[in-house]
Amino acid sequence: MKFVCTQNDLNTHLSLVSRAVPSRPSHPVLANVRVVADEETQRVGFTAFDLSLGMHTSFVAEVEMGGSLTLPAKLLNDIVSRLPGDTVTLDAAAGETLVTLQSGSGSYQVRGMGAEEFPELPVITGQEATHLPVDALLEGLHGSLFAASTDETKQILTGVHLLLQPDYLEFAATDGHRLAVVQTQGAEDETESNLETGLEVTVPARALRELERLLGVRHSLEPLSLLIDQGQVVFEWGEQRLTSRTLEGQYPAYRQLIPRQFVRQITVDRRLLLGALERIAVLADQKNSIVKFTIDSVLQQLKLSADAQDVGSGLESIPAQVSGENLEIAFNVKYLTDGLKTFTTADMQIQLNTATSPVVLTPLGGLKLTYLVMPVQIRP
Repeated sequence: MKFVCTQNDLNTHLSLVSRAVPSRPSHPVLANVRVVADEETQRVGFTAFDLSLGMHTSFVAEVEMGGSLTLPAKLLNDIVSRLPGDTVTLDAAAGETLVTLQSGSGSYQVRGMGAEEFPELPVITGQEATHLPVDALLEGLHGSLFAASTDETKQILTGVHLLLQPDYLEFAATDGHRLAVVQTQGAEDETESNLETGLEVTVPARALRELERLLGVRHSLEPLSLLIDQGQVVFEWGEQRLTSRTLEGQYPAYRQLIPRQFVRQITVDRRLLLGALERIAVLADQKNSIVKFTIDSVLQQLKLSADAQDVGSGLESIPAQVSGENLEIAFNVKYLTDGLKTFTTADMQIQLNTATSPVVLTPLGGLKLTYLVMPVQIRP
């Protein structure tokens, strides 16, 4: 095997797939990345697989001799990332697993393993692919992933629930304290889709974060193909591929958690509110991460305060359009800032009832996103 490529291409694609390499592999070959050079297509492919998450990507290179083998991911990544930004030659004699990397600054040798020991990524056969617009998928992931649970004991909540309808896609994520629901467009008119009504699947947030990263470096505008089978999901676009197991179990009936009516409503400049929250968080994080909102319908303003006992306190006031009676309510400041950072509109709306009932934040215009946050009880 022998090919020549740019250091940037080699580093970018190697870094992407290396995120699927397990830190504690159950078999030595899983600590490696499979490298396949194709002389006919003049492309080089990288594959990594931890038996749950699998990633494959490929790029154009000058392939002088085709072949395949596996190389230690971390060592290769550490070397390639430090090479100067020019061309790199990767060379291995036929049947050998010792690879030589040459760049303008020097030469390195890395010993790998045979590609035949590397497990194949799962393949779903007998299913028609569902085609999804990439931009809509990215919007949905950006607006929901942050709300998924990081607590592995809450197995089903560590994923994002995808609901695929003929005319829209819905993404939902919750950790039990907050809930993000995003609706984006469905399959494009010119794209053939066999989308079944109400097709649902819960995919681990980790896999979807890697999908988001892979899509972020795409060079093609073609729709993404989605294949779902028992316990497995496959995303494919261009020469890229990501496979993941799905999460088993019944996802919570999240729509039932969102109140249908509200007695208080606040319209506020999102950037003003986010800026005030980030400043007040400096003090809130000193103690308990709690920020208190005082809603003033007379002065038409929103007051934010944090009290870190024995450290200090802070107070911010911002103008707002307030309807309904005055109220004091408290939140975990991180939950608020996380949500507001995903909004892209200038103005936003806060809808609420009481100091202990769910609060719903939505951007005005733009992405159809509903962000529900449970308040924190204020102790006297």
